[in-house]
Parts: sequence; structure tokens; C-alpha cells
Amino acid sequence: MKILGFDSSGLVASVAIAEDDNLIAEYTVNYKKTHSQTLLPMLDEIVKMTETDKNSFDALAVAAGPGSFTGLRIGSATVKGLALALNIPVVSVPTLEGLAYNMWGCRDLICPIMDARRNQVYTGLYRFDEENGLQTIMEQTPLDIEALIEKLNEINQKVVFLGDGTNPFRNVIKEKIKTKYSMAPAHMNKQRAGSIAVAGMTRYQLGLYESGDEHSPVYLRVSQAEREREERKKTKGNE
Repeated sequence: MKILGFDSSGLVASVAIAEDDNLIAEYTVNYKKTHSQTLLPMLDEIVKMTETDKNSFDALAVAAGPGSFTGLRIGSATVKGLALALNIPVVSVPTLEGLAYNMWGCRDLICPIMDARRNQVYTGLYRFDEENGLQTIMEQTPLDIEALIEKLNEINQKVVFLGDGTNPFRNVIKEKIKTKYSMAPAHMNKQRAGSIAVAGMTRYQLGLYESGDEHSPVYLRVSQAEREREERKKTKGNE
């Protein structure tokens, strides 16, 4: 089975090719350019470098959210177009699950955190089981950082944090958490399309895929623009 994976859910842009137990190629950039400028050129580059026929892919896997609203829309539009052109299905991988795959085999409780602004994070809790692979302990959700720390203190198990929320919330974690914890190193800390491709392969084998037409991003909450529009409506209604 050959999977083409994408992640544009945050600042990182990443594209990967995985075939069976091999990661054939991965192109990951964490820099200033917008994903609309990077994803397709990155795809063209790894296809060219690996002499891969685009028609040889069995499915597309994409980080489906939560994350950056713009990034998710770009990733979604990319895979929807490719799915139509290549006539293959799309596997939607929850962003936090994809991040958890970076820590495959870790014995600690895995806690990806993405900065969701307003003192909140997108987060979930995961654990690896030798027999069953990745297990979801808490489904991905937006959560106040202090509420997350309180929950981890209640669980009272060693936890490893990863994701772009580790830097902005490092100090509050250090101050509030009571259980043992660690922060993932740089090469495991951000989104990777290789992890999305591998997670996508597992989901595909379980029949968890859809057509390009059916695919849509998972935002978990409304965008800032939508919130501001609702606030303006309420203000006008009270005048």
C-alpha cells in the first residue's frame, strides 16, 4: 500500500510518501512561506526525486484538524483536487492523533498541545499499547491550558508534551503541573506528514476513508472572523 500524506495544520508544511513499512520520502519545512506556495511544489519535488508515478498511490492522508483555519483549508483543497484527479480516497487523520504518532512506542502518556490562542490549546491524550497500537485516552478538544494541567494532575501519570503549544505554555506547565513530565525534542515536536501517512495507512486498513467530495476539515471551534461577526450582530441587536 502506498500513501501520500499532507500536513498543513500549523506553521509546518509537510508532504510524505509511505509504502507498506517504508517511509520513502518526507519534505518538511517550518518557515515563513504560506502553505499555498509550498505544498504542491514540495509534492512535485519528492515525486521527482523518488521517481514515483502519482497514479501509483492507493490513498491520500491529510491532517484534517484542528489547527490553523487557513492551513486546514489549503490542505483540504489540495487533497480534494488530487483525489478527484487520481480517483483515490482521502483518509482524514485528526491532527492531534498525527502528532501522537511522532511518539510511537513511548511508554508515557502522550499529550500533544497546539496553541489555540486565548489561553487555550487544542489537545488530546494518547497512549501506545504493544498489541493495539495507538489508544485514545481523551478525544481531541479545545481546552484551557490550566484545565488540561488540572486533568493531568488528577491522572497523575508521567506525561510527555509535544506540539507548537509547548513553547508559549512552557512556563505555566512548569509552574502548575505536579506529575512528572517531559517535552519532546525538536525532531519529534512538530507536525510531520510521515506520521500522517502512517496513521492514514492504519485508518485505511480499518475502512476509515472517504471520497474527495466527502472530505472536509475539522475545526472544533469557529474562526475569529466568525466570532467577531456574531459579536457585531449581538451589538447591533442591543442598540
